[in-house]
Amino acid sequence: MKPVVLLIGKLRQVIGSVPQQLDHLPVNWLGAHDHAEVMHQLDHEPNIACAIIGGSLPDDVRGDIVAMIASQRPDICIHVKDRASGPDAMADFVERVVRMQFVNDRTPA
Repeated sequence: MKPVVLLIGKLRQVIGSVPQQLDHLPVNWLGAHDHAEVMHQLDHEPNIACAIIGGSLPDDVRGDIVAMIASQRPDICIHVKDRASGPDAMADFVERVVRMQFVNDRTPA
């Protein structure tokens, strides 16, 4: 069974396009844009292994989402993308995280 990655972000086109760009990776994708969607995904998908939060959400929202995930599902790894690299860097960030956590063919640094 493939691990499930939950992508969380404000920009729908970024969250929508990242799974298309990274469909070669051995994971299943879910998306969420706000607290309610995150909670719905947490409640309905027991196989979420990782949550990745984009840089476009306000800091207080990102903090609330981190706290919500940690309290509801402490088994999920949470990664928060920086703001400085911008939305165009989301796919690269997500790919690095997924490769680090789930892909066995890691190359040495």
